[in-house]
Amino acid sequence: MRSCLFAILASLTALARGADAAALTALLSRPILEPGTPLAEVQAFTEQRVPAMPAITSLAEWQRFAERTRREVLEKIVFRGDLARQWRDAPARVEWLDTLPGGPGYSIRKLRYEALPGLWIPALLYLPDRVSGKIPVHLAVNGHDKDGKAAPYKQLRCINLAKRGVASLNVEWFAQGQLRTEGFVHYRMNQLDLCGVSGLAPFYLAMSRGLDALLSLPYADPARVAVSGLSGGGWQTIIISALDPRVTLSNPVAGYSSYRTRARFLSDLGDSEQTPNDLATIADYTHLTALLAGRTALLTYNAKDNCCFASPHALQPLLDAAEPAFRLHGQPQRLRSHVNFDPGTHNFEVDNRQALYRIVGDTFFPGDAAFDAQEIPSQPEVKTAAQLEVPLPPGNLDFTQLALAAAQNLPRKGTAATREHLAAVVKFAPLSATATRTGTETREGVQATFWKLRLGESWTVPVTELTRSGPTAPSGTTLLVADAGRKSLAARSTELLNAGQRVLAVDPFYFGESKISQRDFLFALLVAAVGDRALGLQSSQLAAAARWAVTEFHSGSVALESTGPRLGLAALVATALEPRAIATLRQTDALPSLHEILRQNWTVDKYPELFCFGLLESFDVPQLRALAGARAR
Repeated sequence: MRSCLFAILASLTALARGADAAALTALLSRPILEPGTPLAEVQAFTEQRVPAMPAITSLAEWQRFAERTRREVLEKIVFRGDLARQWRDAPARVEWLDTLPGGPGYSIRKLRYEALPGLWIPALLYLPDRVSGKIPVHLAVNGHDKDGKAAPYKQLRCINLAKRGVASLNVEWFAQGQLRTEGFVHYRMNQLDLCGVSGLAPFYLAMSRGLDALLSLPYADPARVAVSGLSGGGWQTIIISALDPRVTLSNPVAGYSSYRTRARFLSDLGDSEQTPNDLATIADYTHLTALLAGRTALLTYNAKDNCCFASPHALQPLLDAAEPAFRLHGQPQRLRSHVNFDPGTHNFEVDNRQALYRIVGDTFFPGDAAFDAQEIPSQPEVKTAAQLEVPLPPGNLDFTQLALAAAQNLPRKGTAATREHLAAVVKFAPLSATATRTGTETREGVQATFWKLRLGESWTVPVTELTRSGPTAPSGTTLLVADAGRKSLAARSTELLNAGQRVLAVDPFYFGESKISQRDFLFALLVAAVGDRALGLQSSQLAAAARWAVTEFHSGSVALESTGPRLGLAALVATALEPRAIATLRQTDALPSLHEILRQNWTVDKYPELFCFGLLESFDVPQLRALAGARAR
């Protein structure tokens, strides 16, 4: 009889707990923000931080601006970090290999070159049979195409230029073709960023070392140097052309748009290499386009692009930005554009290639009546990937291997692991907080109050306040955050409520109800490009929420609890940087070390806030816990 009573009581208790959990889940899941708020706020936040083109009225003033911009982008963005500068200054090696018969009028020479010590790039030189004196040269870069340098449209471009007397270097790109490996996935370049080494540096060096190889040829004409590419190759084209004055003709194809454009046209939001940390604190892609002034540029876009950078929205802002600089040089005709309508989708097919041949003829062979821009049919000469394979040395380094090597002795000994330095690294900001109560609801003896916290001038964060109904006031206040969002916190909320606590369940930037509805991690990258950090936003918001809670509920401090590795790091940073309002930190499933990010080979598309530039260079979890002191458990 007694065992039956115990069973009944246990069953009733379980039912009560189930009902309580269901009620709390419903309260924690109730929307607080207007639909679309996180997307609208991150769009406005990033857009307004993109620098505008300066109003410059003289050529001398423009040239000073251009030189300063080029120098600052290279020094502060591309070659940021001691290791990146060592790569830049290392001697470059080129190894020429066997020669393939090409087709009528040209041959193909295989080669490999080091982008940086231990990282080799396979390449193919399409060389005209008849070389007399100095001839034009061309660097052919490719985008996100699994066929890489063997892509037929890329081969045909190189073949046609070789048949016109232009030596064309067809280089492989990371994660494509022969370099299509997990270690070269572009979202792993941010592993280097975490270590305080520019993940953009290998990309740039792969291009600049290719130019080095081209211009080392005895017949290369340094006054006639072209670069062209589609999509990611278009991005490579504008980067190397804008920052390396050796390029005299640039033809990016459907490769980029202004950061302002990207904030509104989400198809244009670029991957890690397109959106490097802090680039937009110095230059937008409008600036980079204008840096082509004094040389020749053909901006090619597609009218119905089914990928990105469609001409109706992407092209005109770039032309508007660049035209004044070309006019100051007295060369407005050197800035051209081409819009492809057939097929009009994402392509570098015959119409776009012929636009390239025309500008090559006008620029490199002026007055040559024999030059014909019509494509020379060469489809039977296209070779297989196996035929074009270039042997690479064993153990060719990739992003992951480079990052693991860079992280071996991090954090650096002797680094000032102070609150001030941490705040600078994560871009922490002491945000003000203004609260608006949006409603209340009671379920199963739990009173819920729904708050919108306006933090600073840019962000609105949802907070669900939970208390037990009754005359007894809560004995304390606990802020809860979780990687799975506040709706996942019913069980822990129940425990805290039963212990007499007030619960504030918060969804900071990028999580729960604050998750960006479209292209979420690409906006996290854009936040870093305009000079902030997702980790800094999250920790700043948590600290501001804690300060608001102290004031709103008349308590001396609050407790903070996190579940999950991502917000666990943000909570730890917030605790380290907010010693007054946050009294204790309790964590579940937190990272034991930032080195775990590299050991687990995580990527920025899955864990964007964890790749805060330079964080591991100065801080690991033990250093962060030391700043938090006894408050962190």
